[in-house]
Amino acid sequence: MKTSYKTAAALGFFDGMHIGHAAVISAACRAAESRGFTPAAFMIREAALPKFGGRTDVYLTTYEDKVTLLERHFGIRSIFAPYFKDIRGLSPEEFFERYLKEIMNIGYVCCGEDFRFGKDGAGDAGLLRAMCEESGIAFEVVPPVRIKGETVSSTMIRAMVREGRVAEADSLMLRPVSYIAEVTEGRRLGRTIGFPTINQVIPDNAVHAKRGVYASRVMLDGVKHPAITNIGVKPTVQSDGSENMETHIIGFDGDLYGRDIRVCLLGYIRDERKFGGLDELRDQLLSDKKTAVSVFNERLKALS
Repeated sequence: MKTSYKTAAALGFFDGMHIGHAAVISAACRAAESRGFTPAAFMIREAALPKFGGRTDVYLTTYEDKVTLLERHFGIRSIFAPYFKDIRGLSPEEFFERYLKEIMNIGYVCCGEDFRFGKDGAGDAGLLRAMCEESGIAFEVVPPVRIKGETVSSTMIRAMVREGRVAEADSLMLRPVSYIAEVTEGRRLGRTIGFPTINQVIPDNAVHAKRGVYASRVMLDGVKHPAITNIGVKPTVQSDGSENMETHIIGFDGDLYGRDIRVCLLGYIRDERKFGGLDELRDQLLSDKKTAVSVFNERLKALS
């Protein structure tokens, strides 16, 4: 069914919701305001990225987070997000006619220079411009945002996360690098040394940060808590060698088992390593705690 109102839409996958994406979305919002259109966005619903254009199949930002940012940060009022399986076989021409013209009733289109559409990514920004011009639809390609001469991209940010450079990655994104996962039962050894933790498994289809210890942040019941997060295999204690995420939430000691908790990574502190025993581990965690609180406070100050 065709949308009854004209839209000015940003097109993209928007993984990471970085400052380059923000430029495209903001351009669509400005066009909507100046022309009396409804600000809209088109993106693929699935978390897994289509494997064309050098992309990978792991994500930085969940679909739910993207929707939240589009609506609350930018004021997007209409989001069109079909499943990839429903559009993967469409030619660029079929995609343009069915989604942009028939369903979205687009009056203004914004995309980045690297936008691809249609089967196997056959369509590019140049083809989309030609289609829009032929149909009397206004079109805008938003130039990439560059930092130190390098184009900001989801690929760049994924590489930063894999290298542990989460503070750098966070500076380019609208929301810090984070994971949402269910809290599962652990061995509760942290509690014996004064550092109770929550245990979580990072989703397979999310970009995994470098193993090590991070300053982090956890929001519980509306309160932001500084935290220490270890991503790795817990070499000091007996472990089956599988990777997990273990977080000590500073100033909190309650039961969170079974809850889905978001952990935001703020800065890399150190590599994961094996200690001589639990006493040595506790001493290191006391130092890590001071660092984590300092990083947490610095980030709060920067946002104020």
